[in-house]
Amino acid sequence: MTTNEQNATQTRLDGKAALVAGGAKNLGRLVSLDLAGRGANVFVHYNSDATKSAADDTVAELKGFGVEAASYQADLTTAAAVTDLFDSAAREFGGIDIAVNTVGKVLRKPIVETTEDEYDSMFAINSKAAYFFIKEAGKHLEDGGTIITLVTSLLAAYTDGYSTYAGGKSPVEHFNRAASKEFADRDITVNAIGPGPMDTPFFYPQETPERVEFHKSQAMGNRLTKIEDIAPIVTFLCTDGRWITGQTLLANGGYTTR
Repeated sequence: MTTNEQNATQTRLDGKAALVAGGAKNLGRLVSLDLAGRGANVFVHYNSDATKSAADDTVAELKGFGVEAASYQADLTTAAAVTDLFDSAAREFGGIDIAVNTVGKVLRKPIVETTEDEYDSMFAINSKAAYFFIKEAGKHLEDGGTIITLVTSLLAAYTDGYSTYAGGKSPVEHFNRAASKEFADRDITVNAIGPGPMDTPFFYPQETPERVEFHKSQAMGNRLTKIEDIAPIVTFLCTDGRWITGQTLLANGGYTTR
């Protein structure tokens, strides 16, 4: 089957508009490409000047699908910045149908060594930004919209070192449950996806080679989670999986479960 034939059999998102936070690199980039491949216009958020080149490249690639695309830089650790992001996306495309938040920060450090600044930074990025992203999505999305936040399979793990990472991501489950009820009358779904330890540049600085091998040994195929494992789940929740809401999907190849 050719790519065109495959695209013809997919549930399309033509005319829909997607906002992808952290959409310029790694998993966020692949999510952006997958949504554009289904016909969605994509608003690509990125955090810092260091990522501008990647954002420009991603936007150019998205336009190759024949869709509209634009990029936007912001630090999302203030509520005002998140509001501005959604306002800008809505102006760009005339509305928003899909909001995907892939933003996160990883820290592996013992509790007794964690500073107040590190704690504040981890919760600002992983929890506060996620909360106001869901809030603004609820205010801006069209009826029948989709909200997705990336969390971590560590929410179901019993391990050391990740108190501020798993701790910062864990409130998202409660945010989602409340939002899924509050937005249900507008047919807006709200979910989280928790990948296993993922083969991206964010993972390796936190771990020793021995621990990397241990993480691999706990999942199918003796490997880490890949971004290619997760992006199709995002797309599924935006298309055929819309009866799922208020859930956290642990996508980790059997690494851990509840």
